[in-house]
Amino acid sequence: MPHILVVDDEAEIRDLAEAALKKDGHTVKTATTQAEAERFVRNLGQLDVVLTDLRIGEDDGLEVCQSVLDIRPDVPVIVMTGYTSMDAAIGALRAGAWDFLPKPLELEPLRAAIRRATQHRALSQEVKRLRREVDGPVAEFDMVGRSPSMRRVFDLIERVGDSDATVLVTGESGTGKELVARALHRQSGREGRFVAVNCAAMPANLLESELFGHVRGAFTDAKRSREGLFIEADGGTLFLDEIGEMAPEMQAKLLRALQERKVRPVGSSQERAFDTRIIAATNRDLEDDVAEDRFREDLFYRINVVNVHLPPLRARGHDILRLAQRFVEDNAERMGRDVKGLSEPAAERLLAYDWPGNVRELENCIERAVTLARFEQITTDDLPERVRTHESSRLLVDTQDPSELPTLETLERRFVRKVLQVVGGNKTQAAKVLGIDRRTLYRKLARWEKQDKKAREREAQREQSSDDVLRSAGLG
Repeated sequence: MPHILVVDDEAEIRDLAEAALKKDGHTVKTATTQAEAERFVRNLGQLDVVLTDLRIGEDDGLEVCQSVLDIRPDVPVIVMTGYTSMDAAIGALRAGAWDFLPKPLELEPLRAAIRRATQHRALSQEVKRLRREVDGPVAEFDMVGRSPSMRRVFDLIERVGDSDATVLVTGESGTGKELVARALHRQSGREGRFVAVNCAAMPANLLESELFGHVRGAFTDAKRSREGLFIEADGGTLFLDEIGEMAPEMQAKLLRALQERKVRPVGSSQERAFDTRIIAATNRDLEDDVAEDRFREDLFYRINVVNVHLPPLRARGHDILRLAQRFVEDNAERMGRDVKGLSEPAAERLLAYDWPGNVRELENCIERAVTLARFEQITTDDLPERVRTHESSRLLVDTQDPSELPTLETLERRFVRKVLQVVGGNKTQAAKVLGIDRRTLYRKLARWEKQDKKAREREAQREQSSDDVLRSAGLG
């Protein structure tokens, strides 16, 4: 059943189009402003055609057309206008409109235009599906990957996306957990909003007000009532990021809300029901936290109905190069640089690096490289020093020079990371292979992450100093 968005500030036109399209079996949403239309385009799970007026109050329908194409380039836009001149039609088509309809709106031309647009979209989706079958999933759900671990992630998203099951997304920082949550929301077909909140970013009392809302006068600065994010996401998806950092008192309140499917705003005696799908994410091992009484066991089982685990980038093989190429293209286009891809030596350095910051670190690395690149291909000189000089996790020691032999800690660090890579980032399994308990493994990883962070900060300061010198010399 095609989903149509009608954007017009004239109630008569909206009602006419909505009635005709619903009669033909379409699902129809209406908007009266550009801002409202953009919210629908960003948050609707399924959207097949946008029908917009050329003039929406003070808003420009061509800007609506362009913003739709920026957000959802695969959705055809049909523009309506009372200005029947050829200039208006050409302007709409240049802006990327799929079709053009003059006002006063006639039903048969409208139905024909919608039919052509939905057929075009269905054909485009079929072509994409066939390409995926031939080429494998390179860029699916706005994520890049062909590795077996990412294929499993894509498969899980497809299988649980259209259900209401609560999902816990796990993985190291920077692996793309919010991308998974957004993909699940789009797959769900839910018409409400996707709302995200970082549970680690605010204290418990503020988080309670943020999630559940509050009434006027509930606390000192509560000058007016406010709906919480559970209600804002009603009919849609609420993404609770970094849920493992939530304070114990908030865990109890969240558990009750999930059990009752109701929230009580701070300072209110009234409860409000919600129909919101919950997706949570964490980079912590919540099973360990449950065992250490840092996370409620009953809440853990409530949110962990389906677990989607994102592998670390170092365990994804040549996905590193696929992602790097995507980032090269995106940054080159944004900066207007003539950079096409990676040189072979640069690609080898990217594959050898451990990427403790995962996809986020790779993205920052490539942005810097595109900025500095002097040729069509990124060279090793364009890469950060930590990537250029990083020692591989391979344990081959082929030297008779004592000064070149690695320290015992270096060997241990490489071996631990190699084991983590082999087991796809599963720390429980890695601890078993290494013959240590999980707590010991976590302490080692935390210590090395702290060392890496300090090294990155030192390098960033050196690079900033180098940039300052170049700018002062007129070369930056």
